[in-house]
Amino acid sequence: MVNIIPRELKEIWDEWNLRGAVLVSLSFQILLIFCASSRKRTGNMIMTFIIWSVYLLADWVAAFAVGLIANGNKDCDKQVQSDDLLAFWAPFLLLHLGGPDTITAFALEDNELWLRHLLGLVIQFIAVAYVFIESISNDLWIPTILMLVAGTIKYAERTRALYLACLGNFKESMLPPPDAGPNYAQLMEEYSSKKRANVPVNIIIAPEKRASTAPEKGASTAPEQGASTAPEEGASTSGSSNTEKASTGPDHIPEMENGYKFFKIFKGLIVDLMFSFQERNDSRKFFFEMLPEKAFRVIEVELNFMYDALYTKMVVVNRKIGYFFRFICTGCIAVALLLFAAHHKHKIHKFDIGVTYALLIGAIGLDVIAIVKLIFSDWTIVLLKNFTAKRWIYYAREKLFFYKLWEPSKSFFDRRWSNSISQHSLICYCLRERFKWFDKLADIFGLKDLLDEIQYKKTVTVKEELRDFIFRELQKKARSSEQLEEKAKSAEEKARRAEQSRIAKEICSGRGDWILSQNACHSLLWSVEKEYDECLLMWHIATDLCYYHDNVKEDERDPLLCRFLSEYMLYLLVMRPTMMSAVAGIGQIRFRDTCAEAKKFFRRGQQEPNCFKKFCEQIKKRLGIGQSKSMEDKISEYCKQLLSVDTVVDPIEVKGDRSKSVLFDACKLAKGLRKLNKTKRWKIMSEVWVELLSYAASHCRANTHAQQLSKGGELITFVWLLMAHFGLGEQFRIQEGHARAKLIVTK
Repeated sequence: MVNIIPRELKEIWDEWNLRGAVLVSLSFQILLIFCASSRKRTGNMIMTFIIWSVYLLADWVAAFAVGLIANGNKDCDKQVQSDDLLAFWAPFLLLHLGGPDTITAFALEDNELWLRHLLGLVIQFIAVAYVFIESISNDLWIPTILMLVAGTIKYAERTRALYLACLGNFKESMLPPPDAGPNYAQLMEEYSSKKRANVPVNIIIAPEKRASTAPEKGASTAPEQGASTAPEEGASTSGSSNTEKASTGPDHIPEMENGYKFFKIFKGLIVDLMFSFQERNDSRKFFFEMLPEKAFRVIEVELNFMYDALYTKMVVVNRKIGYFFRFICTGCIAVALLLFAAHHKHKIHKFDIGVTYALLIGAIGLDVIAIVKLIFSDWTIVLLKNFTAKRWIYYAREKLFFYKLWEPSKSFFDRRWSNSISQHSLICYCLRERFKWFDKLADIFGLKDLLDEIQYKKTVTVKEELRDFIFRELQKKARSSEQLEEKAKSAEEKARRAEQSRIAKEICSGRGDWILSQNACHSLLWSVEKEYDECLLMWHIATDLCYYHDNVKEDERDPLLCRFLSEYMLYLLVMRPTMMSAVAGIGQIRFRDTCAEAKKFFRRGQQEPNCFKKFCEQIKKRLGIGQSKSMEDKISEYCKQLLSVDTVVDPIEVKGDRSKSVLFDACKLAKGLRKLNKTKRWKIMSEVWVELLSYAASHCRANTHAQQLSKGGELITFVWLLMAHFGLGEQFRIQEGHARAKLIVTK
């Protein structure tokens, strides 16, 4: 057989593969503990790709190194001149397989593979134990056992975290105990026996009184019906004192505490659990009293706890047993370092001694960093009972330089999500067309979506005005829902609850029609009575047409908010279709057909340039040579041309329904909007966009929202959670009171 690999290269590999593997494995652990948490603060594709690559390679390299050691052949003996050292290195790889506290899963699907990790724990433990037993009489057997204990604890922590974050187990942990309800059979038997004895008796169903009262004379009371998850009446999930702290406190501790309290209640949203009306009322009351800025901070903390519960070890280590095992783990590593320093053999190669010290010091360093992050984490602050201790830890982590090395930010609350939204414009996409051959080539390699994001997506910071506006609009909806519910209170209790659910559902399901009806714009209702993706595309194009026709200035708030939301929603529809899958319909087809018609319209009267001419034009554009008009000027000119097209006849009557383009339907909508007063027009349009956003947020799958927490977060996820806190949704179905059935003996 011909050896393709040169003999010298093979010898280098045989000598250094194990040493290289253990050092690379340690390097990956260092990268993960410093960089993994940054993925919740940035949607940058490069950073996400790096973390994803390191996350996958870290497990592979550690398992590969364990295999090399367990193989125990002469090549391993040659490269590491001591079997004792070979056995001592093996538990470090088990430690690395446990991973850092900052990441256990890269995506939600990883949590579903907890059984695979459990099997991996068993197999890797057996492999490491086999290596140890093979060299049981070595001088390093005590530090080897200590490292084996530490490695097993770390790997078990990761497996436990994956198990708890698996959505099935996550839901199971929040389910209340089974409740059979009142003893219906016994109650009816008593009723029947009294009827047979000709004793006048009636069954009365009454709401249970919270205070304990003695049963009426001659009455037989059935047990309570149904265990409710609602807290006792009068108890608030947050409390008025906490609301006051959140409004006037000198720091963000009250917001953190309230965020944790709501996380404990509303984390069930991720797995579609139902909530009581009492929980809804407490949450709604709390957020009615909050300022928009502080309300978003509470939600930011709440989402951060959700991220930690699903993607990190924080739920496992933030328990008494977790603290105990962390102490054992760190102690074992420290003692192993001392024992190795005192007893290592001089015959061991100096480089191998250096590698061993690197592994030991690296393990202690990683544990120290993990402990510091644990001490200064949100979990520690909210779980501490002593308020003075909370403040000391909070202020320390805001000031300590070494903590900021791996948690850099100007403000504490800038670290929990990217605080940005992506933008995508249909008209801009049509005017910046790529070569067709390039797109075909990208399609072959599956890179078209990636190239589209690079070329056509832009990212802007979420402005405070936008957050405030969204909060006020949802708050206004919630107050309208509350007022309508108050009017229904005179009805029977059961009917009243059904009416409240119907009202909340109806207001939540508005996608522009509620706003247009409120403002008496009935002539525009046709634009929101179509499929959601068609409605969104029409309003997106109409927003651009009105924006460029009005020559909007930078200080005009409503037009700018409209444009931000318009381009954000198109970005979700086109580039994040999983976020819109429940409402998107045939959005991709409709978008492509609309783009095709727009490109055809923009090229009217122009001869399509050949590839070479088009290439030269793009080069000139890149170099800024011979450009007479900027992109904004071109868009403005084409928008005015579109508005000049007469749309007195509906486009579908002329073109038919084969093409799903909505270009000239949007022109018709824009003309209808332009009949309104400018101030009123932009006010209505901005409110419609918030309604379209909230409709998509409430109809997006909960686990899709949870997925976005590990990718920088999305504004639509904040809106989804804020709507739940305002009681705008279908999650509230559990009665706040208990029913009691009584047998009343009449005279």
